[in-house]
Amino acid sequence: MDAGDAVGPEEERAAGADGLRLAVSLLTVVPIRCGRVDRETARRAMILASAAGLLVGAAAAVVLTVTGWLGAGPLLGSALAVGAMALLTRGLHLDGLADLADGLGSGRPAEGALSIMKRSDIGPFGVITLTLTLLIQVAALAQAPHRAVAVTVAAVTGRLAVTWACREGVPAARPEGLGALVARTVRRRDAVAVTVVVMGAAAIAGLLAGGTRPALLAPAAVAAGLLVAAALLRHAVRRLGGVTGDVLGALVETSVTAAIVVMSVA
Repeated sequence: MDAGDAVGPEEERAAGADGLRLAVSLLTVVPIRCGRVDRETARRAMILASAAGLLVGAAAAVVLTVTGWLGAGPLLGSALAVGAMALLTRGLHLDGLADLADGLGSGRPAEGALSIMKRSDIGPFGVITLTLTLLIQVAALAQAPHRAVAVTVAAVTGRLAVTWACREGVPAARPEGLGALVARTVRRRDAVAVTVVVMGAAAIAGLLAGGTRPALLAPAAVAAGLLVAAALLRHAVRRLGGVTGDVLGALVETSVTAAIVVMSVA
């Protein structure tokens, strides 16, 4: 679709729906039929990635609420909530984190690191990174004063990091795959607009949950998640030459972890 093409309201709504379906399809295991899959739809999907995060976070919040009603302690409830998030994504983002850790940890040039990342096995760097990440997520969530809000804000932040990773100026590391489909599709102003909306919604959710302190912590958690993801993205692009599906998955888990840690501050 060219920038100068006139698009009617019905076409715009249909394109937006296609983008949302693709976002949910790419970022969760929810069985949803996608319409067209092209660069324009991918752009809309990456802009709407936070909506998929809201779905994942809401499911984890439900798990926390139900386990609380059943008398489970915060540690068990948090472990089940983190497990629910992994289940809803088929562990793809955790797999991407492990693959990226193995690739970067190998110390090899881009071609060699990308080859390692494509393997189906998991190496020592991946095991260590996965173990520490999951432990931190569960421990921090168990400590968070408002766990349902914390896990929802974190899940949304993780997908918002993907939006920023797909902005203009960030190339794909390979000519094929998910990275090639979504790289350089998001305009910076769109990423900024979505971030403002997410931070505002996070502040409102924190305010409703517990007043001023969580209302301040929630947008701070979003900012922390994005900053940590930006640092990892910069390192990955420098080492690999661009983004891949594994890099995007690693950014999700990294930013989720950082956001939960901030939300755990009492």
